[in-house]
Amino acid sequence: MKTAFSAPGDYIYFKSQVPLHKIPIGTKQWRYYDFGPKVVPPLICLPGTAGTADVYYKQIMSLSMKDYRVISVDIPRVWNHHEWIQAFEKFLDAIDVHHMHLYGTSLGGFVAQLFAQHRPRRVWSLIPSNSFLDTCSFSASMPWAPVVSWTPSFLLKRYVLMGIRDGPHEPFIVDSVDFVVSQVETLSKDVLASRLTLTVDAASVGPLLLSDSFITIMDTNDYCAIPQQLKHDVYCVGISLLWAIFQFRLAATLLVDLLMTLKS
Repeated sequence: MKTAFSAPGDYIYFKSQVPLHKIPIGTKQWRYYDFGPKVVPPLICLPGTAGTADVYYKQIMSLSMKDYRVISVDIPRVWNHHEWIQAFEKFLDAIDVHHMHLYGTSLGGFVAQLFAQHRPRRVWSLIPSNSFLDTCSFSASMPWAPVVSWTPSFLLKRYVLMGIRDGPHEPFIVDSVDFVVSQVETLSKDVLASRLTLTVDAASVGPLLLSDSFITIMDTNDYCAIPQQLKHDVYCVGISLLWAIFQFRLAATLLVDLLMTLKS
């Protein structure tokens, strides 16, 4: 990684064109960008543990030019998944968004799935990227989780940055890595502690009411901080769902054929 970070020119342009919104809702401070036509249901983007609303600036600029509304949101300081669902719903009410397409990467993908599970009427489609279905693995690998809220900021940042691999990359990937690292430096101790707590808080994604045709699972061929097996679990659930649907339709077809035979 570079020792000094210089903000990309397109990010500087983005900041000059798209205002950053900050609104308090109860005890939560929400930080987000909202760009594009307000007459269409938005695509809401949730970052991972190391991300901020700013990490989606390229997507905001690109998609808004195609008449999509994109809202990129920081995950605020919440300490468990029930608190997240309630807080996010209050945020949506405050900005007058009743239905949306929901995208999230890593931790953002996990909490997006949880919200879609518990508030299915608000989510029109779901796009988890490099995500996971439960927190058991993270809880087992983070035995110091009970003291995370007392851990110094520099240690929390060091722990988060361990998930960002350094080494030879294509130039655009190097720039992206440097940008994410710069965003980690902007996160407060409490926000980092709360996000790490979310990754170990006992929770799992249950059955979703969304049709499988409205769920798109995204993955990367490059290195990812989420273990490969956890990402595979997301695919396995999707495959199991499709297999169950196939079996049900096959059984229904055989039953119809049997009834037609008996009738004749």
